[in-house]
Amino acid sequence: QVQLVESGGGSVEAGGSLRLSCAASYIRYCMGWFRQAPGAEREGVATIRLDGYTTYAESVKGRFTVARAGGKNDNAKNTLYLLLNNLKPEDSGRYYCAADRELWPSGCDTSDRVWGQGTQVTVS
Repeated sequence: QVQLVESGGGSVEAGGSLRLSCAASYIRYCMGWFRQAPGAEREGVATIRLDGYTTYAESVKGRFTVARAGGKNDNAKNTLYLLLNNLKPEDSGRYYCAADRELWPSGCDTSDRVWGQGTQVTVS
């Protein structure tokens, strides 16, 4: 079972930036970031497949970037990142990393999705 540990959250002013990290015991075919504000449902923010294909929620396009460390010599391999720029108060919430197996071909099998514990982002 893959294990995910998020870090990098914090409190920032509107317009600021953060970089979230998700250390994974191994990379699954589909990796992504989700967030949940108090009283709201968890929503998808960004995903990245093993082939590099990415998707973003409309509300974060142009401001957030999902990336995956790679390369045999990369000491941070098996790490997923989310770069958050030009943050807005509505971006506040707990951010979760998630991992899915491949649903052949090129899909994401959410039936055994694994979640991390999350990291809090507060924008004022």
